[in-house]
Amino acid sequence: MRHLPFALALLSALTLPAAASEFGDKVRAHLYAGTLSEMGEQIAPACDAGDAEACFAFGLSDLITGYEQTAQMLYRHGAVAPNAPALSLFLGTGLDTPPATINADARPLDYDGLVQILDDFVVTLGQARAHFEAAGNGDAFVMPIDPLRVRIDLDGNGAAEPGETLAVVLQAAGELTEFPSPDEPPPGHKTKTKSKGAPDATIGFDNADAIWFAGYSTLVSTPVDFLLAHDFSQFFDAFLHRVFPHAGLPMGGHLPGGMMVMDPESDAFFADVIAAIHAADFPVTDAARLANVRTRLLEITALSRRNWELILAETDDDRELVPSPTQTSLVPDRQVTQDVVDAWLATLDTVDLVLEGELLLPHWRFAQGFDLKRYFETATETDAVMLFTGLGALPFLGDGPIAGADDFAEANRVFGEDWPFFALWFN
Repeated sequence: MRHLPFALALLSALTLPAAASEFGDKVRAHLYAGTLSEMGEQIAPACDAGDAEACFAFGLSDLITGYEQTAQMLYRHGAVAPNAPALSLFLGTGLDTPPATINADARPLDYDGLVQILDDFVVTLGQARAHFEAAGNGDAFVMPIDPLRVRIDLDGNGAAEPGETLAVVLQAAGELTEFPSPDEPPPGHKTKTKSKGAPDATIGFDNADAIWFAGYSTLVSTPVDFLLAHDFSQFFDAFLHRVFPHAGLPMGGHLPGGMMVMDPESDAFFADVIAAIHAADFPVTDAARLANVRTRLLEITALSRRNWELILAETDDDRELVPSPTQTSLVPDRQVTQDVVDAWLATLDTVDLVLEGELLLPHWRFAQGFDLKRYFETATETDAVMLFTGLGALPFLGDGPIAGADDFAEANRVFGEDWPFFALWFN
């Protein structure tokens, strides 16, 4: 266990009462105004000096900056969600019309430009993670924040508009708009904050939540880091005009094409999907970066364990992002019991065994298992089709125990079909 003596001291400190500070009030005011970056000269030196609240604010600033800059760059290049009328009808979503770009003045984008946007996102969220970890391992603090009021300028127009909030970023963690009113706290519970009349979605972010954010920052950036370990330029040319229709990509001027089966738009869309599948063969261009993806995944499980160490040590009940079995859940009809905690921790152990290559993944075609560690450390390409059909999986097959239902029995018993929700909530 990392930093065990320090962790024990911290857990002891967390049993003491804490209160929202004047510094936290300033941070909250700037968050709600969308101006947290203006506090940079105060936050950075305070965090460097070991102030946990300042490090948490620094982490939030990095996280918001990462999302803002990435969203603004995608907006600059006219990003949209791919769509087609016949496909929408087939999926039962109605006869939607093909989307117009959200930016009428979209700028050209090339492959290297997209790689730079994604790499900047990974770097910024890496900085956020470091600051969140420092906050989680620092002195006890609590910072009441309403994610619905934290303004984020996603389109770069200089104003944070309705819907541009931190809640959009964190919506997978719970039903933020349905939190009970803090004016009626659960009876018999101790709290760290004394504020009354706070907005319904206020959460008392504390050390445990800082570690949650560290895990969250790593979790959302790891798939991007995985992609950046490869050359996906052919996929960019073959399909991403569907995401950037007016950014000058090779096929961007051919939407729609002629009609073959359904209608020009849908036929072109399905043709592009086929092209995308064909182009989903990504050569590994940075072997060290691919190997580090496995390390990042192991760090996510370690951060989740650390998160639960801090959660279970808490003695208050102050509008928790993720509650312990003795605390009140702010997510309707989602109570965290000791069975839930035990099942989650057992699942983390199983995931680590898979990442370490001690437990192999099943492959539908082979009696042997797929060694995920060997893949991350030795793969020279990632061809999704060939990995699935079998030929691409051959170099990574091995003998040993293969993961099955028994390895996830506790998770299946406790979470059932709700396991994706808990996975997103708990990180």
